[in-house]
Amino acid sequence: MTRLVQASRTPDSRRRSLIIIATLTGSFALMRLWLHNWPDADFDLAGYNIHHLFTGLLLVVAGGIPLAVLPRSSRGLDWACAVFVLGLALALDECVYLIVTDGSNAAYLLPASFWGGAIMIGPACLYTWLMVTLGRRS
Repeated sequence: MTRLVQASRTPDSRRRSLIIIATLTGSFALMRLWLHNWPDADFDLAGYNIHHLFTGLLLVVAGGIPLAVLPRSSRGLDWACAVFVLGLALALDECVYLIVTDGSNAAYLLPASFWGGAIMIGPACLYTWLMVTLGRRS
């Protein structure tokens, strides 16, 4: 934990925490706006309906691997962070939806789907903010 808190003191980590919070909330807002206006806009591939959970997980991999292997101060990490968090936002948004609804397009418009996504995104933003705040105090 000490190492994690020390890492959150750097200007790069503060900048990336802003990227994380902005990408989480922005992605959630845009996805929900899209789903509200076009709930039947399915992405089908070879006869399979691809939910944004799966697209999100591909983005998590695409952004997560560079985050793990590139040098800490690399500018490319800002982009990798944004791609990772975009995928995370898509996956988190879809988790509760798939658990509490029947998985239909109409279910995207249910309050359980919206609030489930918000309940997943909110704590992730709070956790990011807490990590940066703890880093400033130590």
